[in-house]
Amino acid sequence: MIPLEIAGLTVFVLILFMGIFSIVFGIPGTAVILIDVILYALITGFERVSIKIVLILLVISIIAEAIDFSFGMAGAARFGVSGRAIWVSAISGFVGAVAMTPFFLGLGTVAGIFLGGFAGVLAIELIHQAKLKPALRAGYGAILGRVTGTLIKGFCALVMIVITMSNIYS
Repeated sequence: MIPLEIAGLTVFVLILFMGIFSIVFGIPGTAVILIDVILYALITGFERVSIKIVLILLVISIIAEAIDFSFGMAGAARFGVSGRAIWVSAISGFVGAVAMTPFFLGLGTVAGIFLGGFAGVLAIELIHQAKLKPALRAGYGAILGRVTGTLIKGFCALVMIVITMSNIYS
């Protein structure tokens, strides 16, 4: 391999792992991985990664995003979260991520996403229901759904990376 190929492959692998780590921050990492693989396949002329592999990764990516979304909604709905609280959870999760980013060497972003989402749902449900216990349950359900969806999507991203790397290095 020439140095340019080594550099390109290094960037490709770094973007793959950036995709898996971005899932924790609420970014659709499976889409990042998919786009990275498509670019790699186009650049190499589909030599190592075929159209069939790209289509398989597309299906896994769509399924992973759908599962993440549905588990987040199901977790919230199961514990009685209102529709307004779901939107507030997304917005407050983003605000929490931005606010907590400087803390814990940047890992505050992860805590901010979950704590912000919890705080947003708790506040809306507390205003809506005026009782603490149902509001806490709703906040717990929102976090539980988000964590479960994130873990499943992370596993799907890992599967996508394994499929890709096994085709490149086989």
